[in-house]
Amino acid sequence: MADDVRVSDRLTIPAAELAWRFSRSSGPGGQGVNTTDSRVELSWDLAGSELLPAVLRERALERLAARLVNGVLTISASEHRSQLRNREAAAARLASLVASAIAPPPRARRPTRPSRGAVERRIGEKKRRGQIKRGRRGELD
Repeated sequence: MADDVRVSDRLTIPAAELAWRFSRSSGPGGQGVNTTDSRVELSWDLAGSELLPAVLRERALERLAARLVNGVLTISASEHRSQLRNREAAAARLASLVASAIAPPPRARRPTRPSRGAVERRIGEKKRRGQIKRGRRGELD
């Protein structure tokens, strides 16, 4: 249960559906950088998972299409020196990606018209600016 990734209150990706891979990371780490496998890759088969309802799965597949390879979502983390912290970072990134991918679409904007007073104020201000500019030319009406 410790390796499950909690996406929301109602959705948790079980550890059985996740695949972890570890490799050597570049960057800071001193002598240990050459010997420890601190880089983490976390993969989840989104297309093959039965965890999400069909509607949410289709929405996630559509929104994450650019990140998927054969329906598998892969997250890599190598910003920390410790493998444990990279594992936590990858899990958090996966959770936020999936949460944003299955979120409902935003409500459509209802088009509105400006009020008559707003239109009159805008036109009046345009006329005043025109008067100011005509005044600069030295030819007043």
